[in-house]
Amino acid sequence: MVFFGFILAAIITVLAAIKLSTYADTIGEKTSLGGMMVGTLLLAGATSLPEVTTSVSAIVLDSPDIAVGNVFGSNMFNLLIIASFDLYFRKQQIFKNAERAHLYTASVGLLLAIVALLALSLKIDYTFLGIGLDIWILMAIYVLGIRLISYLSKKHPQEPVVEPEEYNMSAISLKRAVIGFVIAALVIMGAGTLLTVTGDQIAVITGLGASFVGSFLIAATTSLPEAVAVLVALQLRNYNLAIGSILGSNLFNILILAASDVFYQKGSIIAAVSNVHQITAAAVGILSIVILYTLIRKPRVSSFRYALPSVVLVILYFISSYLIFIQ
Repeated sequence: MVFFGFILAAIITVLAAIKLSTYADTIGEKTSLGGMMVGTLLLAGATSLPEVTTSVSAIVLDSPDIAVGNVFGSNMFNLLIIASFDLYFRKQQIFKNAERAHLYTASVGLLLAIVALLALSLKIDYTFLGIGLDIWILMAIYVLGIRLISYLSKKHPQEPVVEPEEYNMSAISLKRAVIGFVIAALVIMGAGTLLTVTGDQIAVITGLGASFVGSFLIAATTSLPEAVAVLVALQLRNYNLAIGSILGSNLFNILILAASDVFYQKGSIIAAVSNVHQITAAAVGILSIVILYTLIRKPRVSSFRYALPSVVLVILYFISSYLIFIQ
């Protein structure tokens, strides 16, 4: 029954994510935001809602390792998602014409990963207003980073390189898209709670442990909205929406640590978790460097040479996964 509930929640999440991405594409078309900002802010936040409910619910169940593992594990899995789709759609070279603003988003994500790794290594159990000092620092970087991304993207706007016939204004009205987006987001948030409860029970039944289940089983499942959203965006040829949703989701997930720390009443949540999360945070940083290289390198004509960074990222992901597993 536990596994059935877990699978049911995953299916609901996927179906809601399909609608979410379609509505996000419409909002991007019919507003001045564009695919990059809609992906980085709206779609990224909405597809990260399962991580919110999962991590907060894990704290209620007194399992901080699942809460923290879910955040960093999801960030790892998100980067695997974009690399995997980049390989599958390698002939389209989705990073080739990506807006420059994605470079800023990836840079902020790398900085957050480095600071999180330091926090997990030092484990300073000092709180202010019930929230760990390290979490305050991460939140400050996030807020300043988002403001910088917004400022630079407006200062240096870039029109996507797309053939005229590929601009197809959606038949869905803006009002309907906004309402549908909100409803789909709420459905995803509800499914995330069920994923956490059943995932925690699976950790007990299988004996795999909260850290491993949080970093992989739950993290991968709560990242399903991102995977589906990226696939739909790529099918709509909205590459900036696809890239923005992944990179923006990795930024937004750091805020989930703050939400988790608010509910965790035993001190700093980062100071309370297993050392195995250091490997996950380090892996996120290394994978972020690969994404940064993919964004700044010169365009490649050969599909093989273009795909090499994504191949490296996938290999590094599984090496990191193995290291986490043996711990």
